[in-house]
Amino acid sequence: MRKTGNGASRRGHRHNERTLIGLGSYLAFVGVSLLVICTPGQDTALTIRNTLAAGRRAGVATALGVAAGQATWTVATSAGLAVVLAASEPVFFAIRIAGAAYLVYLGIRTLVHTEHEAAPPPQSRGAFAQGFLSNLSNAKMVAFFISLLPPFAGPHPSFVLLLALGFNFCLLTLAWLTGYAFAVERLGSWLRRSRVRKALNALLGTVLVALGLRVGFEAVRA
Repeated sequence: MRKTGNGASRRGHRHNERTLIGLGSYLAFVGVSLLVICTPGQDTALTIRNTLAAGRRAGVATALGVAAGQATWTVATSAGLAVVLAASEPVFFAIRIAGAAYLVYLGIRTLVHTEHEAAPPPQSRGAFAQGFLSNLSNAKMVAFFISLLPPFAGPHPSFVLLLALGFNFCLLTLAWLTGYAFAVERLGSWLRRSRVRKALNALLGTVLVALGLRVGFEAVRA
């Protein structure tokens, strides 16, 4: 009799899990997501950098890598792993420091090749890996998904609902960064002029280094 009662309780709990949200909540989620996505950051800088270096295909590959990194965090958040990760201070600190170091490395590499010969353009696979690692090592994405998904999913959200919201965010990011790649390619002839390109590379390199230093400083200070 006890086993039957426990089974019914578990079935009742699963039945109470939300698998859908209202249109108003979904539109609010999309609005907040767009505000976050459209704010320039390391993913935008990396997409522009790779598009300038190797063309639209590399830019789109970078965008796909970023979206894949976000999808990984989406699965981790939906499964509850992201909360455990964020609660583990040594692991969370290591991810933040690794992410900061990677951004500084990319920025310095861009600045060095601005003053000397152009860096070897990244192939599509390399551009995808850069986007993926950049986003996956961005520990802020952990806190972001933990704070963004549950409020819109409501109490007792299902795994599928959390996945759906997270993948919506990934697709919006992919569309936005792909648009950047197309826009940069459209202006390619002007942007690839020697003086303009050097100025842009210097700016993008400085931005990446500054972002990396900020992430590292915030990790140490936390």
